[in-house]
Amino acid sequence: MCAIVGVTSNKDDSACLTLYNALTVLQHRGQDASGMATSDEQGHLNMHKDNGLVRDVFNERNIIKLKGNLGIGHTRYPTAGSYNYEEAQPFYVNSPYGLVLVHNGNLVNTDSLRNELFQSDLRHINTTSDSEVLLNIFAHALQKSNKSKLTKNDIFKAVDEVHHRVEGAYSVIIMVLGYGIVAFRDPHGIRPLVFGSKNNNSKHMFSSESVALDCLGYELNRDVKPGETVFIDTSGNISMHMYSNDTFLNPCIFEYVYLARPDSTIDKINVYSSRIEMGRFLAEKIKKELSQSELDSIDVVMPIPDTSKTSALPLSISLNKKLREGFVKNRYIGRTFIMPGQKARKKSVKQKLNTINREFDNKNVLLIDDSIVRGNTSKQIIQMAREAGAKKVYFASASPPIRFPNVYGIDMPYVKELIAYNRNVQEICNEIGADRLIYQDLDDLIAAVKKGNSEIESFDTSCFNGEYITEGVSKEYLEELGANR
Repeated sequence: MCAIVGVTSNKDDSACLTLYNALTVLQHRGQDASGMATSDEQGHLNMHKDNGLVRDVFNERNIIKLKGNLGIGHTRYPTAGSYNYEEAQPFYVNSPYGLVLVHNGNLVNTDSLRNELFQSDLRHINTTSDSEVLLNIFAHALQKSNKSKLTKNDIFKAVDEVHHRVEGAYSVIIMVLGYGIVAFRDPHGIRPLVFGSKNNNSKHMFSSESVALDCLGYELNRDVKPGETVFIDTSGNISMHMYSNDTFLNPCIFEYVYLARPDSTIDKINVYSSRIEMGRFLAEKIKKELSQSELDSIDVVMPIPDTSKTSALPLSISLNKKLREGFVKNRYIGRTFIMPGQKARKKSVKQKLNTINREFDNKNVLLIDDSIVRGNTSKQIIQMAREAGAKKVYFASASPPIRFPNVYGIDMPYVKELIAYNRNVQEICNEIGADRLIYQDLDDLIAAVKKGNSEIESFDTSCFNGEYITEGVSKEYLEELGANR
């Protein structure tokens, strides 16, 4: 769940400020590291990256040095590799051409690809990042063209080879120095990537979410299709290519539950609208699960900020209950779900949320959250509600129980960290300390999201049902993930 951005503009324009502003808008997708690379039409490269938030990594001094009208940017949320500075993106190689890459997703056959690169392709990998592996797979494919001057067909052919060799989820933007920018999405379209333009198509942007386009005055053209490659050369000419093998849109449903901003539209589905529908479906589930006396006893509905606020509104209307904000969020604390390590997540909950005690005092409250992953945050929040004076605490999740690892770019790779692993709902309820616990049904979650785009036939729901849509996710692979964890 990283953020990636790519921009092209007129030769006299600077790409770095556009990249900076776009990455700031997309900061929610990764808080561990940030980076940008820019280039002019002659292929002169400028790059800066470091650990930290966008506003901390970049200042006036290093932004001035990022000259050029082409550029790519990244904010990192690591699910593979380490937290070292060397793993920050973009990644760069200078053979056979100058190539700079940013990547969102996670590869599931990284180990075998790394061995192939070393033993057969004779390419050296410097880090443990799967993104560097991806870059070298592309570089090796380009090397086969054996030309002093690349054509767009050479680039398309190289991306096709990436699709052929790589398994997993990946949205990618690569700057080919002196040639232009190429963007592509895996054949299942698991991770998002959108494309927009402005100023009569003289400026173009690729982004993980449409909100970056909106905030910078770009018009959203469309999503990059699964298996599609879009190439924009240094003159602004746009070319497209589709992978000839099977492609099928299976977007990650967790983007709509939690990851994306509510003001984004991904694969023609407005995130805000999908969360409204989640609240409506969840309200009906609550009516079925709770007895009439339990329903009558609920005094207020309270969302756990911020993602669940949207779902809580229609839910409170459906249940005919008052909606109150009982928690105040410190917006200068990062999202606990994407923090590296359980110790950091647990420590940050009290720093991140504080209670408005009068809203809890002597009341039965229904807390609404977007999901329950490890359960530690939910447990602490319920305890905070009780300490603030709540008599009973009911808890509802807008998504189903998360029982399986996510291997496509979300930090859920080890089943024993998941509170729903090998537990039924009542056992989870007891573990987090709630009086009652209600989960959204998977079919209802799918229906809620699909309402925005009925053309999507299926989603990646692997963390809920254990059904992985790519090859390479074997029992042995999952066990190795756990061991490495």
